[in-house]
Amino acid sequence: MKQLTSFVLFGAALALGSLAFAAEEKTKTKEPEKSTSVATAGHVMLNPADLKWADAPPSLPAGAKMAVLEGDPGKAGPFTVRLQTPAGYKIPPHTHPTAEAVTVISGTFHLGHGPKFDEANLTEMKAGGFAVMPAGMQHFVSSKGECIVQVHAMGPFEINYVNPADDPRQTKK
Repeated sequence: MKQLTSFVLFGAALALGSLAFAAEEKTKTKEPEKSTSVATAGHVMLNPADLKWADAPPSLPAGAKMAVLEGDPGKAGPFTVRLQTPAGYKIPPHTHPTAEAVTVISGTFHLGHGPKFDEANLTEMKAGGFAVMPAGMQHFVSSKGECIVQVHAMGPFEINYVNPADDPRQTKK
């Protein structure tokens, strides 16, 4: 019986050793997974004075400014930007291929949903307000006064206007 127990223990030790070796070899040959977490991109700390504002991309109506806080909206992966809109700014009905989260930083932002811009369908969102639009949701926005919102989404950022004639890129040809 003692020999059987020794044989079983030896077999178990051999099996565990083989598993550990196989796991180590798999780790050595496996390519490291690409992480999209902010932590791997580096520690980000920004005060409002640190933001670098520039004209918003041509896919948005003229007049807005944008600052990138983290990530790259033009590449795959998470990103966070701030959009500063002047009084009277409007973005016609549009969709995005990924979900979009919006937080109102300052001012009052108006958000509506549907295929046509409808003042009666706007919800007023004050500083601290938060909204999430799922991928493909038709929505539109406006600001009566100057407003700053923070947008958090997965890139690459794309905006597809419900009515192609509303796309500001069409008027720049």
